[in-house]
This record gives sequence, C-alpha cells and structure tokens, in this order.
Amino acid sequence: MPRYNAPFEIHVHGEVPLRADVSFEHIQEALKPLWKYAGARSLADGAGSSYEEEPGIKFDAQDHILRMCWTVPGDDDFRQALDEMCMSLNDLAERGAPIEITFYDADFDEEDEESQEDSRDDFVMLFVGPTPAAIMQVQRDLLVQDVINTMERHFDAAQLGGVVGEIDKLFSERFDALANSLELGRPPRGSGGSGSAGGGGTGHSGGRRPRHLH
Repeated sequence: MPRYNAPFEIHVHGEVPLRADVSFEHIQEALKPLWKYAGARSLADGAGSSYEEEPGIKFDAQDHILRMCWTVPGDDDFRQALDEMCMSLNDLAERGAPIEITFYDADFDEEDEESQEDSRDDFVMLFVGPTPAAIMQVQRDLLVQDVINTMERHFDAAQLGGVVGEIDKLFSERFDALANSLELGRPPRGSGGSGSAGGGGTGHSGGRRPRHLH
C-alpha cells in the first residue's frame, strides 16, 4: 500500500544487460519486491516513478536491457526488497552491471542545506551479474575509471599503468580467495562489496547527490 509521510524518497538507477531468453514475465517476477513495495499489483502497474520526468522501469525486449530510473517513497526496510531483487536479477543478467540506489531525506530542504545541517541521505552501489567473476569485473572497471579520473588531474594517463596493475592485483587476490572459500557461489564481500545482492558500497557525502536528468 502507498507509504505516506515516508522518511525517504528512494531512487533506483541502472541498466542491466539480460540474456536473450529473458521475457517480460521473468522481469516481472524478478522485480516483484520493488513493485509490491510500491503497493502495485503488477510490474505494469508499478513501473511508473513518483516523478513524471523519470522513465520509471522499462524492459527493452529488442536490446535485452532492463532500464531503471524509478523513485518510490519508503524507509530503510526497502533494503530488504533490494536484496531480493538483486538475487533474482543475478539469474537473468547476461553480464555484470551496477545499480545505484539513493535515499533522499524527505524532510531535508534547501533551507536546511543552506544552514549546513546534515541530511539522512545515503547512497548505495549494488552489483548484479551471472557469476561472482562477472560482478567483480564490473566492480573493477568502475574503480579503475574513478581512480583514473581522479589521478589524471595530477598525472599523465600514460603514467598510471602501475596503478591499474595494482588494482587488478587486488581483484585477482579477492577472486582467488573467493574461489578457495566455501562461499564460491555467493557474491564477493569486503570493502567495496556488501550484502547478498552482489556487492555494494554505502556513503554519505556532505552535499546532496543530484538526481539523474533525462
């Protein structure tokens, strides 16, 4: 049922490449935790976002991609719905993919921001994929991109090969440890990875995270 006076506006954003045999029915079942949380009776009923300018949840059957730019009012219990959704999407994904989740403090406004008061905003990066290796590959790619973008402000890109090599070494060690553990069938954990959904990081920065524009 709809949540009134919810403490957060929760934004789900990402694109997940899907296997060619995945149908709308598969997607509807995988995303059931989301549309049920929104109080809908089906994916078609719950795919619309709280904001009309956002596309919502779209299944591109031609390109086999699930696209999500969807906001729903909610509370911290939404994290459980995310865990369930990501476990289901792991079974449908063709490759690894990130999904960004932003919790916007519904009671925080521009006056609070100007007074430099802290909001309860939170940001979570989740990863889904058909295998732990696929999940770690997309985690690695995003980390390399972030590090390169930061360090190119101070160094030439040609000088950063050693940095990328060290990142690859860290992920190689993580995968070897995972392969030798009893959790081979589960996504990686640790700094930069948490939860059964396939890894994620949480963070709360001083400024508000801007909404995605379309």
